[in-house]
Amino acid sequence: MSDGLISPAAFVGPGVELGARVSIGPGAIVLGPCTIGDDVFIGAGAQIGAPPEMTDQPQNAAWSGDLAHAGVRIEAGAVIREGAVIHQGSYRETTVGAGAWVLNRAYLAHDVLLGAGSTVSAGVSIGGHCVIGARVNIGMNASIHQRVFIGAGCMVGMGTPLARDLPPYVKAFGSPARIHGLNSIGMQRHGIDEAQIEALQRAYAQGDLLLDGVIEWSGDFAAVVAQWRERDNRRPAVYAA
Repeated sequence: MSDGLISPAAFVGPGVELGARVSIGPGAIVLGPCTIGDDVFIGAGAQIGAPPEMTDQPQNAAWSGDLAHAGVRIEAGAVIREGAVIHQGSYRETTVGAGAWVLNRAYLAHDVLLGAGSTVSAGVSIGGHCVIGARVNIGMNASIHQRVFIGAGCMVGMGTPLARDLPPYVKAFGSPARIHGLNSIGMQRHGIDEAQIEALQRAYAQGDLLLDGVIEWSGDFAAVVAQWRERDNRRPAVYAA
């Protein structure tokens, strides 16, 4: 049980496990099954743990102890702001990674995996089954189609409707969404060396968005590339820069 500040006007249902120093604001609803890590902040009116919006899934009354579905997991240090909505997973936990921020009125549908340190800005909608890497920034009111993959370190412009995948560390915006170059500043901030930044820039400029070329990636960035390469049925957005 949390020793943090939980408003008496919040509802924390059966099957919810709270870490230490969790804060939950007035009017927030947290339904189980749900696991919340240490030092998580949940703002007023946030709604976490409603059933998946799927016609073949039970619309269960979790508040009365009728638990179903695969759960929600919010990892340590994450921030969920006012009015955000996060739904239960249907076959895996809908997950907000450590230190991620989900801003006001944002929506994460069933089975979404949001990477550590990522930011989902106000009004963003993310469809079911999406996978979003670490340190991604999604701008206000963007709409992410179901089953889309967004690689680590990407930036998605505000208002962007994204229906195709993004390889690591690109900038994407427009309607339809297009890739507009490399998030090189993000790579530098994340400690990726200049040689790898230049190699990635060349690969994308040459049309190798799948990163299937023979390049020796190193360190943590090698894992980022591996995550992208292992993704089934990749359909990257068009490269426009």
